[in-house]
Amino acid sequence: MSSSFYSALSGMRTHQQWIDVIGNNLANQNTPGYKKSRASFSDNFSQNFRFASAPNAGRGGINPMQVGYGVGLASIDKTFTQGSLTDTGRVFDLALEGGGFFALQTPENRTYSRVGTFGLDATQNLVDQASGAKVLDPNGVPINLDVTSLFPPQITTEVIVKGNLPAVVSGPLAESLSANSAYFVGTPAEKRSTSAAPSYNVAAVGGVPGDIVSMEVIANGGVPQQVVVPSDPVTGAIPAASIAAAINALQDITSYVDGASGEIVVETDRKGGSFSIDLNPPLGVGDLTQLVGFSTTLASGSETPIPSDLSTAELNGLTGNLTEYVDGDQIQVVGEDTDGMPISATFTFGAGNDGTTMADFVGFLNSYYTDAEVMVDGSGRLSVTAATAGEADLLLSITDDPANTGGTDWNGYAMSVATDGTGPDTVTTSTEVYDAAGVAHTVTLNYERQADLTWNLYAQIPDGTGTIAEGGVDDPITGIAFAPDGSPTGLGSVDNRLRMQFTGQPIQEVSVDLGLDGNVEGVTQFGSAGTAYVFDQNGYGDGELANIFVSTDGQIDGFYSNGQTRELGQLAVVTFQNDEGLRAAGNNMFEETPNSGEARFGEGDIRKAGAVISGSLENSNVDTAEQFVRLIEAQRGYQANARVVSAQDEVLSETVNLV
Repeated sequence: MSSSFYSALSGMRTHQQWIDVIGNNLANQNTPGYKKSRASFSDNFSQNFRFASAPNAGRGGINPMQVGYGVGLASIDKTFTQGSLTDTGRVFDLALEGGGFFALQTPENRTYSRVGTFGLDATQNLVDQASGAKVLDPNGVPINLDVTSLFPPQITTEVIVKGNLPAVVSGPLAESLSANSAYFVGTPAEKRSTSAAPSYNVAAVGGVPGDIVSMEVIANGGVPQQVVVPSDPVTGAIPAASIAAAINALQDITSYVDGASGEIVVETDRKGGSFSIDLNPPLGVGDLTQLVGFSTTLASGSETPIPSDLSTAELNGLTGNLTEYVDGDQIQVVGEDTDGMPISATFTFGAGNDGTTMADFVGFLNSYYTDAEVMVDGSGRLSVTAATAGEADLLLSITDDPANTGGTDWNGYAMSVATDGTGPDTVTTSTEVYDAAGVAHTVTLNYERQADLTWNLYAQIPDGTGTIAEGGVDDPITGIAFAPDGSPTGLGSVDNRLRMQFTGQPIQEVSVDLGLDGNVEGVTQFGSAGTAYVFDQNGYGDGELANIFVSTDGQIDGFYSNGQTRELGQLAVVTFQNDEGLRAAGNNMFEETPNSGEARFGEGDIRKAGAVISGSLENSNVDTAEQFVRLIEAQRGYQANARVVSAQDEVLSETVNLV
């Protein structure tokens, strides 16, 4: 029988096997991690009809003469080129970018896969979800992830501080009160008669007994007032006392007969340069100004600042005095001392009582304001200043007893806050400090200026859950010093540690890193506002697992609710000397063979192993278009071999017909 039958049959068989390979590739075009296969052909043995001979001196060489006996399948090889990646968003969907494999263990054997469709089983083992095979670590041990335990707390031992302490000094300031108006002493506007007599007679101005004399009086620039005095109808006499009484009946005017000189004195009720008297002759009536000898020119009062020697400043001489005090008149004092304690006292006027001068009154006030100083300042204002800096509750109100004969317009001297008391310049920040049990406590850090370039740091626990040292604020960090350019220069304390004790816990030491090594990355003192803040502290409470992350080297990390991270496991990424020597074992797995070489366990991101990509799966590397082209080629090859069989069959038929 002709060998063409056998050659064609081998061709049909081999092309069918090629079609099988192509069909399997197309069937797995959407299988994650699938690696396409290719079929390689080789010719079969050949029958020799003539052997080759070498050339000699008389004849040339002869080539061999052979007829082949068809084709065979030489190999079916896996192509381990990288497939594209598809995002899944699932943390344990893992792909490899490189030549590595994940290692899996079943009770029967160990397998390897490019497909990381992993998850946790009931006992927290990391397993392949398709087969249940356990995923191995670089030591070949199944990975078990502890996802239920809490992350243990860590006690705070260090606090790192940064920011700025202000260079501009704005404290401390003592609380002070000041009168709204300055005190002045003054004299009233005054006119005196140019003659002194017990009485006057209208005959002196051309009148007759019974005539009336008068004059116009204008007090303080106000409305003109008329003074009318009748003479004796028999003698024409007008007593000086009658004239003074008539003037005294006018508003804003006081008049009397000076007992020493006998002169009639006309004065304004109030003292000071803003008061005046103007006396004018009458119109058509007897002229009192001429009779008595009053000058008709304007008379004005005077005022001067209260003298520094307050003992010479009479209370009745103040420009605010409305009516002169008499012995026994009382001035009421009500207020609060610096600590808020109420003050209520009565100043009794009189030389034999509490006094008559401003010095007496100021001394009286000082006897009640024991934590402050009462004085009349350089501007003439009464002031009350706290003895120590800081916030205070100073108040002072002065009023007259309603039963007094005299009185002063104390409303004009009302006291108000001139300076709000403040403590030393401070900058405050706070931080969480964790005790040994992981309980967070708020600790306030107060920077307090001690000098222009020096600060202390005090710590407090405002919620009362602990103490600083033994006295609450007895463990300061002192002498935080700066150069004139604002850069830190050092620390005056023996150390930079704060000692604190929380309820039910031992004393713990917390180091405060101020960055005082000459650089400006820690605490500074520049011209800007205070911005000191806690940059970091190294303590934390216990935490629950919040998330899992797989890094490119295959490390599995847990992220906890307390902000901490720890390693939960490590994936093995295995490489082989000859990937194509692996045997496909189904379920996207491969098995080691003698020709693949032994599995080399390691981690991801190292040389051939490649990177582990979490949240992704590797797609099949099958190129559909390429496979269809190969399918057409295989089909044509099969058809051609089938035609050879048909042709040989016809030849045999012709041979049979010859018989």
